[in-house]
Amino acid sequence: MKHHHKLTVALCLIWAATILYGEMFAFWVPSLFTCSWPHHKSDGVESDGNFTKVAIVTDPQLMDKTSFRLSSKTLALELAQFYTDINMRRSFFRSVLPFKPDVVLFLGDYFDGGPFLSEEEWQESLNRLKHVFGLNSEGRVGDIPTFYIPGNHDIGYSRVASHKQGVIDRYEKVFGVRNRRFMIGNVEFISIDAQAIDGNSKKDLASEVWKFVQNVSTDAQSHPRVLLTHIPLYRPDQTPCGPHRGSSVIDQRFWRHSQDQEVIYQNYITPESSTKLLELIKPILVLSGHDHDQCTVIHKSKAGSVTEHTLGTVSWQQGNIHPSFMLLSVPKAFHRNSSDPDKMLHTQLCFLPSQLFIYMWYLSLFVMSLLALLLWPNHGISFLNNAADCISNVMKSSFLSSVTKEKNEDENCEYEMVWDAEGSMHLVKKALQTPVKRQSDKPLVEKGNAVMRSAARKNASEQIELVMDSDVNASAGGSDPLMRSASKSRTKLVIQRVIRTIMMVIVIAALNVPIYMMLLFKDWIEQE
Repeated sequence: MKHHHKLTVALCLIWAATILYGEMFAFWVPSLFTCSWPHHKSDGVESDGNFTKVAIVTDPQLMDKTSFRLSSKTLALELAQFYTDINMRRSFFRSVLPFKPDVVLFLGDYFDGGPFLSEEEWQESLNRLKHVFGLNSEGRVGDIPTFYIPGNHDIGYSRVASHKQGVIDRYEKVFGVRNRRFMIGNVEFISIDAQAIDGNSKKDLASEVWKFVQNVSTDAQSHPRVLLTHIPLYRPDQTPCGPHRGSSVIDQRFWRHSQDQEVIYQNYITPESSTKLLELIKPILVLSGHDHDQCTVIHKSKAGSVTEHTLGTVSWQQGNIHPSFMLLSVPKAFHRNSSDPDKMLHTQLCFLPSQLFIYMWYLSLFVMSLLALLLWPNHGISFLNNAADCISNVMKSSFLSSVTKEKNEDENCEYEMVWDAEGSMHLVKKALQTPVKRQSDKPLVEKGNAVMRSAARKNASEQIELVMDSDVNASAGGSDPLMRSASKSRTKLVIQRVIRTIMMVIVIAALNVPIYMMLLFKDWIEQE
């Protein structure tokens, strides 16, 4: 049992370290090791005062009853919501906010079934969103200015939004108008309702977006512009997305309703609308979401080449096992003679911990712990002890052989006292004289040997007959008590090992489950 106590202690420590990393330390990695503000790499740390730091997050898509076609209060949905929300909350508070951004920007899809939720369900999802990202009553992340753009899971495509005006009203009441412009640093950000831009141009939703874009284009452009659109701009099928893409590239899918020509689904803005947006707004950078995976493309237009960054989802439950966010460094001032203002905008894609891999490691460690407890030998495993035993056995056998050799030599010798001329005594070893056997004794010896050999043969034959009898009895259906005893011993050993394993698992769980629960609920209820 001593060896199993040591194994239990070792497993307790391994589990404690694993839980601390998976539930806490892993979310510190982006801010400590793998990511930094992009302007640090080009201009040095001392240039912080020249930039406005923007953290960008997209597609949290809080799970609801539309996610798995489950009713709102089922245990499976409640657990899925909790573990998805706690992961995003940790990601935001432990990985994003430690960068101390000056502005936080969300690129849409805050809910999963936003247009199809009742007022009560929508308000419940909104409260969850505020808790996950620490939003106050004004929609800010603490004291940090926060901006939002709409996504298709928030207000729906034009087909849904055109028939549910209330969906748009409740969205704008909380997150602000869908088409807006605002300043960050010395750059003007243009946000559009991409879900309505390709709708029926004769209807209000699409015409409202294009009217806004026209007003932006007619104003004197005194600042560089960044275009914000939840749905990415058009790109030809199979366009490479760069090294950060995790899944296969999605080709264009676009469906309209046959009656009112409103959009039912689209994964990119149409080529005509994309070209028109680039020519009218003339952005130096385009930021989008919707695709749930990372993609970087360069668009060609009359206004020049423009880079678009499509951000991956921040949620590990939305088809991307490597969730991410982006850091954007916006200069507070541009040089008038700068011919490439777009190069002064610096972006850095940052990856969050892979929650799926963390849970897979938990499961693997659980299986390995069970196998170790079940199969660990009673005497333990110690190479040093085995080596010491081998050395001891070798030394013991050497010593015994030397003693035996001296003893055998002394048996064939005798010692005689001899006095020399000076009166000193000396011991002289002499060989023993072997007595001469008489010729008459030889036949008796041989006869005795013959008798002994015959007796040995007789005993051997009796043993063979005994073995044969036992084999016959066994083949005839008899039971061997020794075999029954061995079988009982093995069964007893298995039961003992199972009981011992259960006890050790209880000990390990008694130490580590409280650590896990403490970290879990600490992050859930902690106020930042």
